[in-house]
Amino acid sequence: MTEPNERLKAIIDGVIAVEGGFIDHPSDPGGATKFGITEAVARANGYVGHMRDLPRSTAFQIYWIRYVVAPNFDDVAELDVKVAEELIDTGVNAGVGRAAQWFQEALNAFNERGRAYPNVAVDGDVGPATMNAFRAFKRKRGDVGTKAMLGALDALQGGHYLRLASGDSKFEDFAFGWFAHRIRNVA
Repeated sequence: MTEPNERLKAIIDGVIAVEGGFIDHPSDPGGATKFGITEAVARANGYVGHMRDLPRSTAFQIYWIRYVVAPNFDDVAELDVKVAEELIDTGVNAGVGRAAQWFQEALNAFNERGRAYPNVAVDGDVGPATMNAFRAFKRKRGDVGTKAMLGALDALQGGHYLRLASGDSKFEDFAFGWFAHRIRNVA
């Protein structure tokens, strides 16, 4: 897929809206961000200006390439746009590799000990084996499967956030917002 369809455009627009404008919070190890794009990611994608001046269109392109196409979440969207939305949103906030691994963990947990489809490697690569497992999962579970998958992904993400914020860490500054805006945000 070379250009996002309207649904994927709406997902990216939604992430940008939640992420907001320029922020340089002292507790954020990502440093200065705009529209949720860290300075390191902006630089890696060719942006050279001050982060305050990062154009929204540049942020959108970075989201499309890095958080949708590169991890193959656009392929997931062809089967289930809600699961793709969750993976994209999670990938932006917790890393695309981690989002993909949680997806693979959930697929393996839901495969009835390999009777519904074979286990997939939990390697963060949403490739043919993961997509074949997801197709089998969708055939077997349908819309109820979507709800279960969203619940599993939220549970894994929420556990990650609680671990980050434990022990009076700097991530406590973000824990409430993560749970208010990133957990159960796809229905």
